[in-house]
Amino acid sequence: MTVTHAPIITSLLDNDLYKFTMLQAMLHQFPQTHGVYRFRCRNNKDTAYPLADIKESLEQQLDSLCELRFSEDELEYLRGLRFLRSDFVDYLELFKLKRRFITVSTDGKGRLCIDIEGPMIQAMFFEIFVLAIVNELYFNALSDPSVIEEGQRRLDAKVALLNHYAEEQSKYSQDTPPFIVADFGTRRRFSKRWQAHVVETLNKAQPNIVSGTSNVYLAKKLGMTPIGTMAHEFMQAFQALDVRLRDSQKAALEAWVHEYRGDLGIALTDVVGMDAFLRDFDLYFAKLFDGLRHDSGDPYIWGDKAIAHYKKLKIDPKTKILTFSDGLDLEKAWELHQYFKDQIKTSFGIGTNLTNDMGIMPINIVLKLVECNGQPVAKLSDSPGKTMINNDTYLAYLRQVFEVDEPE
Repeated sequence: MTVTHAPIITSLLDNDLYKFTMLQAMLHQFPQTHGVYRFRCRNNKDTAYPLADIKESLEQQLDSLCELRFSEDELEYLRGLRFLRSDFVDYLELFKLKRRFITVSTDGKGRLCIDIEGPMIQAMFFEIFVLAIVNELYFNALSDPSVIEEGQRRLDAKVALLNHYAEEQSKYSQDTPPFIVADFGTRRRFSKRWQAHVVETLNKAQPNIVSGTSNVYLAKKLGMTPIGTMAHEFMQAFQALDVRLRDSQKAALEAWVHEYRGDLGIALTDVVGMDAFLRDFDLYFAKLFDGLRHDSGDPYIWGDKAIAHYKKLKIDPKTKILTFSDGLDLEKAWELHQYFKDQIKTSFGIGTNLTNDMGIMPINIVLKLVECNGQPVAKLSDSPGKTMINNDTYLAYLRQVFEVDEPE
């Protein structure tokens, strides 16, 4: 099929770091694992036009994506990341996404359907690319000079806010943890070009606050720190690997420690909810991991629980870090930092509000692991509406095993 529009993804580095870190762990420890991923637009009824309209363009973009390989320069950069092993980068030198593992269709309601099925060491690498492509194709039809003008106005306001926070931070005592923000916006960006503009602008304005990005391409290009550890899919996969379901979280954390031996030490807590996570996060894991990441539920309640758990284990919370990444903007992040800064270190990953704050309603799109090795897998999010599975029987079983109540 001939590509009628310029390819959106032009580098396989244009991806979130945690895709590389999870891929390495899966390749080394579970290379034969098979996964099924499904796409969903959570606010499908609120889109400006049906996402089904972009189907043909998406197909063309996927054809182009599956022709890409890592360049020598990109591989050299990856070899410089100490937590990526040389054999893994050698694998990436041969790596190419296979088109046969991803299919696109539409249903009668104008909804876009995207299914990925294949070895997880292939299938898991599609997600961020696909979401970024869908977003950019969708917003291409809505963009005009007034939209960019509004986006720039909002970006200028963010710079002013960061300058204000930097001034406030200069009054801190030396032992107060700093306010740190990273860009987590690749998956829902307005466009590739706009994300690059936003991240470069914020980093230049306040490099001590905005020092990191989850996007490996931008980290390389701008000399920033690439940020990321694990996503839900990594821990979900263990629900279908060769361990008891009740032990799946502990097995996932153990596999991570085995792979990275002290690097990338932020654990994700909401695969089966914070309370069930903390029951598994004993003194052993609490000492091995640097901190925890919040991605659903009330962030203040979550943080208080984390601090109380560290204290219960006789660990000084000030030696740990909480990373917040759920629906944040700079103001919410600053408020959370003010609340927690005297108790524990914090950092913040902000996505949509950085890379797609243009005055147009963003689309809330996800591409989630729903099956692994022929078995259903799911997450029991701390936020209603984030659970994504069609198997109510398995969901009930998961709740029972991890003692998680039905949401009210």
